[in-house]
Amino acid sequence: MEMASSPRTVEEIFDDYSARRAGVVRALTNDVDEFYALCDPEKENLCLYGHPNETWEVNLPAEEVPPELPEPALGINFARDGMDRKDWLSLVAVHSDSWLISVAFYFGARLNRNERKRLFSLINDVPTVFEVVTERKPIKEKPSVDSGSKSRGSVKRSGDGQVVKSNPKLTEDAYEDDEDEHNETLCGSCGGSYSADEFWIGCDVCERWFHGKCVKITPAKAESIKQYKCPSCSLKRNRQ
Repeated sequence: MEMASSPRTVEEIFDDYSARRAGVVRALTNDVDEFYALCDPEKENLCLYGHPNETWEVNLPAEEVPPELPEPALGINFARDGMDRKDWLSLVAVHSDSWLISVAFYFGARLNRNERKRLFSLINDVPTVFEVVTERKPIKEKPSVDSGSKSRGSVKRSGDGQVVKSNPKLTEDAYEDDEDEHNETLCGSCGGSYSADEFWIGCDVCERWFHGKCVKITPAKAESIKQYKCPSCSLKRNRQ
């Protein structure tokens, strides 16, 4: 319904998500009486929209087919008087969460795999609209040891770009729990699958992973590299 310049980076998309979420949360909490009154079952199909300026709106769905953005749940007003008020608000909250994520990933269609993962991680760190409306406290999980890592094995890169040595036992225990996720990673050079007993390094440009042996990088050599570029990215750089 409103499209000025579409957010493109992970941070821009998350800011858009946060603003829309704030508007929806306000409608279902602080402004709930006004929202409830606007959702008259006698009216046509109505939707709850959250906007990038943190405002909310109850309106008819977009007439464009297909719409410019994914549309919220249609006809939220019809069930208002047939349900307990709290249950109805909870239902609207669940549908709103689904809509907010669909909009975020619509904007993120051109993000790569790691960027999409980071976007979802940012979204997942924020309580859902449903949790806010029902006053449920989200369960906190232990942070992943792999967070911010740029190489796998005896060396990893921290979030500020500094290379630090890993505790072998800690690495072994942490990756044992996360093995399924890592098994999906393929070497950008040979195509081989990830193995916890091999040294891996990630390219800071294309964000692909490589066996250290495939790109001739040892754990010792990795410690002196501030920003690693794989052979392919290094070649592209030289051609420019």
